[in-house]
Formats: sequence, structure tokens, C-alpha cells
Amino acid sequence: MSERLLVLVRHGQSEWNLKNLFTGWKDPDLTELGVKEAVEAGRKLKAQGLVFDVAYTSVLTRAQHTLDLILGELGQTGLPTSKNLALNERDYGDLSGLNKDDARKKWGEDQVLIWRRSYDVPPPGGESLKDTLARALPYYVQEILPGVLNGKRTLVAAHGNSLRALIMVLEKLSPEGILKRELATGVPIIYRLNADSTVASKLDLAG
Repeated sequence: MSERLLVLVRHGQSEWNLKNLFTGWKDPDLTELGVKEAVEAGRKLKAQGLVFDVAYTSVLTRAQHTLDLILGELGQTGLPTSKNLALNERDYGDLSGLNKDDARKKWGEDQVLIWRRSYDVPPPGGESLKDTLARALPYYVQEILPGVLNGKRTLVAAHGNSLRALIMVLEKLSPEGILKRELATGVPIIYRLNADSTVASKLDLAG
């Protein structure tokens, strides 16, 4: 049996991250820094001696571009890859495309903070973290996890909030705990799982 390897990576910095805009399902590409972050993520994984059997990503450009750059560094550009909107970033609805400072001026700092940091309160026309988990988690359980448990070394390049949904389950975090969890752009998190899908070990390649 091969090792039960699962690596999660948040995409590199996007053009809208740089501009401090709510992004959600909008589709900006990576910045120059974001490209460097993705390449460095690939180098870090290569330095760990990791190779993969399968990859998963969202239908959004910034995640796909990150994955492509990582696989390029690993010499695995032909890796079988599944793209699914279940792994998309949280939909910020009416906030999408707005500068975060402008949103605070329009709705008030307290209200925007509730939308950004509460577990189950969605912004107008958008998704809460709970909503994001409700689409990302079934996809993980049905499509990703069985392969990991069968020894497929798996790489997932996605987004801060869709990855939070997976991390919440992997690390058995409470809604309060996952809200406090920050995911840096372009930093791989390496999990090795037990046969019962619990985490045997975790390595964060930050720094």
C-alpha cells in the first residue's frame, strides 16, 4: 500500500488579492508575486521528494494556474487533473469586485466583519463558510478521499475558504476554530492519513 498522501495548496496571490477586492467566483489571474509563490510551492514539494498520482482544482483561473506552475516544477505537467466548481472559492455575492474598505464604508465595519468571519451568515447574494463547506465537503468525501485512502498521492490547489472546509474535517476543528485559521497563499500543507481517514501527520511548508 502506498502512503496516503494529501497535499493542499491555496493559490498564489491574485490580481484582486493585491487590490484588496472581494474576489469569490470572479476570475482574476495571478500577480507576478503569485506566480513566484506557486513556483516556490512546487520547489518545496520537489525538495520533499514528493510526486503525485492525481490532482484536483477549481474552475477558476488562479487555482488552475497555480496547479500548472507547481506541476511544472515537479516535472508532472501531464498529471490527471479534475476541475470542479465544488472547490471554488466562497461566493461573496454582492461584495464581489468591491474594495474591502469601500464595503466597510457602505455597510459598516461591524457588518462586513460578520460576513467575512462568521460561520453561517452569508453576504447578500453570496455564501457563508457553512454554505461553502456544504458543497466542498461532499466532493472531498466522494471524489478525493477514496483515492487518497487507496494510495493515490493527491494534490489539491484551490482557495482559502474551500480548503478551510477540508481542513475543518481533517483537523477536526470547530466552526470557531476554522474561522481563526489563516491560509497563506502558495504554501503547501502536507497530510498523511491513517486508514480511517484521520490525520497521521501534518507538515506546513511555510517559510
